[in-house]
This record gives sequence, C-alpha cells and structure tokens, in this order.
Amino acid sequence: MKKILITGATGFVGSHLSELCVEKGYDVVAFDRYNPNYNLGWLEKSKFKSDIKFIFGDIRDYDSVLKSMKGCEVVFHLAALIGIPYSYFSPLAYLKTNVEGTYNVLESAKYLDVEQTIITSTSEVYGSAQYIPIDEKHPFSSQSPYSASKISADHLAISYWNSYQQPIKIIRPFNIYGPRQSSRAVIPSIIIQALNKTDEIKLGNISPIRDFTFVTDTCNAFLEILKQKKFFGNILNVGSNNKHSVEDIVKKILKKLNSKAKIKKDAQRIRSKKSEVDRLVCDNSKILKSTQWKPKIKIDKGLDITINWFKKFKDLFRHDIYHV
Repeated sequence: MKKILITGATGFVGSHLSELCVEKGYDVVAFDRYNPNYNLGWLEKSKFKSDIKFIFGDIRDYDSVLKSMKGCEVVFHLAALIGIPYSYFSPLAYLKTNVEGTYNVLESAKYLDVEQTIITSTSEVYGSAQYIPIDEKHPFSSQSPYSASKISADHLAISYWNSYQQPIKIIRPFNIYGPRQSSRAVIPSIIIQALNKTDEIKLGNISPIRDFTFVTDTCNAFLEILKQKKFFGNILNVGSNNKHSVEDIVKKILKKLNSKAKIKKDAQRIRSKKSEVDRLVCDNSKILKSTQWKPKIKIDKGLDITINWFKKFKDLFRHDIYHV
C-alpha cells in the first residue's frame, strides 16, 4: 500500500486519520511539531503506535517538511493553527503556520513529485452563509484572521494546480466533533462544564447554526477523496447537511447528562459582530454523487460517544480556563 505523510498527525483529526490509514493498510508517517519530550499527543497510547513512523519538525520550516516527505506518495496536510479567538491576538502566527506551512508542503511535494497532496481547508472560509446549504461555489468572506489565512492557503494550493499541474485536492470540512477534540471547541466545552457539575454553562453566542460531522465520518471522507483522480484541482465540502444551533446542542448535552445547569453568556467568548459567522450548513452533494462516502454517525449517537469519552478522560481537561 501507499506511503502516506500526515501533517498534524498527533492532534484531534490527525490522530483519528492516522489510525484509520493504518487500519486500511497504508504505511503511515506522522509529522508533528517538535517538542523536547517527544510527546506523541493523542497517538501516545494508540494501539497503532508501533505501526506509525513519527517525525518531529516544524511545518513552518521548509527543510524539515521536505525531509519528512521523502519516499511518500501521498500527503494529507492537516497541520494548522485553528483556534479562531487566538487568531485575533496573533494574526501573524496564523499566516506563518497556515499559509507558509502550506507553501512548504506544496513546494516540497512539487520538488519530490509526490503523487497527490490533499490540503485541509475549513468551512470558515465561507463566512456567514449568503445562501444555504453552502456549495463549493459560495463566495469567500474573511471574518477572522484565521479564515483569511485558510483562504490564502486554499488559493495558494489552487495556484500550484493551475501553474504546475501539481496533483492537489482540497477537502473542506464543516464543524468536526468527537473524542480527543480540544476543550476550547464548543461541544467539549459544554460537556466538560456539565461533567464538573457547574450550575452555569458559560458560552458565547448560542444562536449560530452549524453543520456538525463526527470525526470518523470526516476521516473516511479523506480516504474516499484520495481514491478519485477526477478530484485533482477540486474542492470538496465534507459535512452532514444538517443544521443545529449552539443552543440546540447545549440542550441535547444537558439532557443526556441530566444536568439542570443554566446557560450564561460569557462576554469573553463572544466574537465581534462583523466576525461572528451566523450560519454554516453544508451542501455535500458533490462528494455524495462522486464517491461511496456518506456520513454514518447521527448527531445524537455522536454526542453519546463523545460524552462517554470525555467522562473517561475528564481529568485531562480543565473547565475553568478561558482559551483565547
């Protein structure tokens, strides 16, 4: 089977994707940011740990990216800074990681003549929906430095297809959730606060509508997109074509946990008006028509799995820290 490099491999989505690729018989190289203790993140205790080759470097450093990619036929590029609130504090960090990092991946893949490179985008590039569901032709809107960095990275990838006929594909997931997700994300934040028996669930704006897709469904989409040669130079939305407000999700989680906690708006967690993305609902018809992929995990089942995981590992998370 093919040798695959996965950047950002020890994180939330990357760790699930790494394990899935091993299960499917791929030879996996996990690339992640150097740390002095060689911590393997969510793959530290994975049953597939011995089947994965780990390389530490920095996505912002061309040399380390190039070296890690040698001998690989496929690259899944997931490494990125993704926290929207922190992008307000340090836009330059997002440009260096998300744009320059993507350049390093694309340029290395071009130099090494990699068979294909799949770039991970985000539904945040669309901004608040001008129409729903959102298809791949929906206009971009830079409502945060994070979204601007990802729009730039996507355009850079497409330029490599147009300029060099480099075999790239762009996967554009909508809101992903599931085990191992950061506590700064809305679903883990709600679960962690509720598990700690607080009287109040502190949140930002609860009216935005999102399309939530379970992490294993998203990872399966990566492998389906990998198979299709006709997707070169293409962008594919990946989502469930459902819509749930943040308030809906809070109520579902509190009901599942038998919690009587009340929702309290936390001013620190509220985006400025022009930066708030009100609606993100995925038109997934392109991937549904062109592949065997379809989302399998409904929201209630996905929340049950996620809640049970956080129950097991709740001591790893703090609920009293505001993540900028």
